[in-house]
Amino acid sequence: MTETPTIRHDQSLLTDDDLYLFNEGSWLRAYEKLGAHPVQLGDETGVYFAVWAPNAREVSVIGDFNGWKPGVHPLAPRGNSGIWEGFLPGVGVGARYKYHIVSHYNNYRVDKADPYGVFHETPPRTASIVWDLSYEWHDQQWMAQRRQRNALDAPMLIYEVHLGSWMRVPEEGNRWLTYRELAPKLAEHVQRLGFTHVEFLPIMEHPFYGSWGYQITGYFAPTSRYGTPQDFMYLIDYLHQQGIGVILDWVPSHFPTDEHGLIYFDGTHLYEHADPRRGFHPDWHSAIFNYGRHEVRTFLLSSAIFWLDRYHADGLRVDAVASMLYLDYSRKPGEWIPNEYGGRENLEAIAFLRRLNEEIYRLYPDVQTIAEESTAWPMVSRPTYLGGLGFGMKWDMGWMHDTLHYLHYDPIYRKYHHTLLTFRMLYAFTENFVLPLSHDEVVHGKGSLLSKMPGDDWQKFANLRLLYGYQYTQPGKKLLFMGAEIGQWAEWNHDTSLDWHLLQYAPHQGIHRWLEDLNRLVRTEPALYEQDFSPTGFEWIDPNDADNSVLSYLRRGRAEGSELLIVCNFTPVPRQNYRVGVPRLGFWREVLNSDASIYGGSGWGNFGGVEATPVPWHGRPYSVNLTLPPLAMVIFKCEQ
Repeated sequence: MTETPTIRHDQSLLTDDDLYLFNEGSWLRAYEKLGAHPVQLGDETGVYFAVWAPNAREVSVIGDFNGWKPGVHPLAPRGNSGIWEGFLPGVGVGARYKYHIVSHYNNYRVDKADPYGVFHETPPRTASIVWDLSYEWHDQQWMAQRRQRNALDAPMLIYEVHLGSWMRVPEEGNRWLTYRELAPKLAEHVQRLGFTHVEFLPIMEHPFYGSWGYQITGYFAPTSRYGTPQDFMYLIDYLHQQGIGVILDWVPSHFPTDEHGLIYFDGTHLYEHADPRRGFHPDWHSAIFNYGRHEVRTFLLSSAIFWLDRYHADGLRVDAVASMLYLDYSRKPGEWIPNEYGGRENLEAIAFLRRLNEEIYRLYPDVQTIAEESTAWPMVSRPTYLGGLGFGMKWDMGWMHDTLHYLHYDPIYRKYHHTLLTFRMLYAFTENFVLPLSHDEVVHGKGSLLSKMPGDDWQKFANLRLLYGYQYTQPGKKLLFMGAEIGQWAEWNHDTSLDWHLLQYAPHQGIHRWLEDLNRLVRTEPALYEQDFSPTGFEWIDPNDADNSVLSYLRRGRAEGSELLIVCNFTPVPRQNYRVGVPRLGFWREVLNSDASIYGGSGWGNFGGVEATPVPWHGRPYSVNLTLPPLAMVIFKCEQ
């Protein structure tokens, strides 16, 4: 081993302003200087290291370059900032390293991965890797257009993906695909189906693969399981070049307790609350960030900005927001501490989320933040100046629960639960909603979407097509987890590939074709996206036909005459001569029918469309006389 030069403390990348903003909680790009940076200082090239450990007595860098021996290359504290720094000549890209920390408290000693590290060893190994994030992007056209593509009045059809289990290589030991292998395959699949965006389950480095990325230790590093940081950049770049947006799941709500991670970082509860009533998450046995600590806010704000800055992400979906908002989340009386006013609201987390959204939209007004928030907290997707949390959108968990609950019933009982479908419209425009059928609905024994449906095989597929059609014609943006397009029988298994072989069978081909056509219709009909978040974009025709388990409604775009008529029959009984009121005379063309034979249906329908007549119905001057196929949706557009 070549002897490494002595570490130097006479050179620094940090300015006094950096330190001030860091300690104030306002440094939005701390990743530019904290962590490990290959640089040239003076006439020497090497790596500049900087780490926050205010309660440490000693901090040294250990790694390949010094035989992992503590104390050989000590860092020096920078004033009262809590940051330790040093420049190590002769070390370069690819070097593995950690920080050896000796605490002021109990002589606690530990080896930590770099909190700001941009690349880490593949788990179960835990060292950080010195890396240069240089990359030549080729997505300039996408970046110039994405304000329009991400706008609230644009179609947003999101394909949610877990990279390790979307597609594997069974002939090579069932290995997962690399970022670069995924790029053309995923782009071609998403384009063929017609989705506008993909959303990746957290790709930030995580020790336990079975956490799907939701237990993060590397908040600035894509997991090395699938390649290097540049490989992940290539994947996003490639998707952008094919006109596909990329949303990243991001988890500021909690972090795992692995020793090499953030937990008990310098011998104190640095990133997390010390009191377990605030610092320990009972659901996930993980640590909760201390949002009131300035430097922790700097860390999290910088992480969010980092993915938008260095990786050109088009949005962040923020996980488990409800667990951040409530101090008593998943806690019994006596297991939580009220806020200063005696309430259950986490005031520090609320302030952090508002600041997060303000800064993201200030710096990147053409991206979106999306909250996974499962309660009735008001104004999650409303501006902070109105008292909201400032997110662009929010998942509608209520719609998902109610709809799946309703469809679980045998159709003979559905008339008794009709309000599960209609209740949503009482609150549908209080937030900018995304309608999710996500990974959470097809794991932990819940079964696949197809297996949730009642009846024989034919009815299961018909119900599933109806579910997708109902989702796609409701106001709100759409999200489907991978495998939905296949009609998987088995629930999602993160240790294997999707069941692609099912697409050789006609019923599964029908599901795939139905989603293709739904995506195409949404992208070409402004009525299905322009006014997703406005009451003027939706109108009931008859929400109350519980006896027949039928819903009828209109979706409208901004232009006059752009409306679509949607009728859903949630029973396996075909209904002939079913009259529905319409707003205008003309020929109402049947543009989609989920019971069409090309989708695996029985072929009931309206022979291409129906002519409206001046017969008043449903409070309207005109009406159409329809045939409603069994367990199906039909969509009509007026051609005058």
